Amino acid sequence: MTTFLRVFFVGGVIAFRGLFNWIRPAIYIPTMLGSPLFQLIFFTKLGQYAQAESTDFYVVGNSVQVCAMAAVYGMTMAISNERQMQTLGPLLASPANRAAVFLGRGVPVLANGLLVSAFTFAAGAVLLGFHPGLDAVPPLIVIVLVTVASCTCFGMLLGSVGLRAKDVFFASNLAYFLMLLLCGVNIPLDVLPGWMSAIGRCLPLTHGIAAAREVAAGASFADVGGLVATEAGIAAAYGAAGFLLFRFFERESRRSAVLDVY
Repeated sequence: MTTFLRVFFVGGVIAFRGLFNWIRPAIYIPTMLGSPLFQLIFFTKLGQYAQAESTDFYVVGNSVQVCAMAAVYGMTMAISNERQMQTLGPLLASPANRAAVFLGRGVPVLANGLLVSAFTFAAGAVLLGFHPGLDAVPPLIVIVLVTVASCTCFGMLLGSVGLRAKDVFFASNLAYFLMLLLCGVNIPLDVLPGWMSAIGRCLPLTHGIAAAREVAAGASFADVGGLVATEAGIAAAYGAAGFLLFRFFERESRRSAVLDVY
């Protein structure tokens, strides 16, 4: 168990630092904080101009959704970059527990997603007048944590696809913007066509955003327990699918010796 935890936590952090060595304040701040900030302001002001929904609707939706920028992109790169940088072979040759190696990649990504979402909520409070009650803050933290985990697990699946696909970044970009459209971030699900809302309910974010909006409006955590449980179930499903796909490609690589070819 000690070895598992060491690989899970220490290995995940070291891998994150190695694969994301471009992260410096001059790059991180405009990319991971500036972009969510302008997304929040743009959609909130657009919604206020159109008088479509309340300000809190847009602040909560975008503040939760921006975690996907860190979680989906970050987790996709945390796995697929091993192949791009030609470090996947030595990694798979190691005797380390595969679950610890795979899931440990998600720890720094999860923390980064929480930071981005917390920053955007704070910006909404300072710039746009978003002021939920103090009793709503702990449930919001739990909901955002589950939602970030769900997006991270979705990124695990995309990253595993990247172990074989040549251009997984196109897929991750497409997935991110489809989530912005289909998950009720700025457009209520009941306004979307039926097939689009059905897809949105199978993706991360959707149920987490709905739960966060209800809590911000005054509902208790017990009132949104079903939505949070659904979001957690989606996280488990995508995480399991990503890990199984990772193991499948690993076995195939030993047979065909193509996994480390980029």
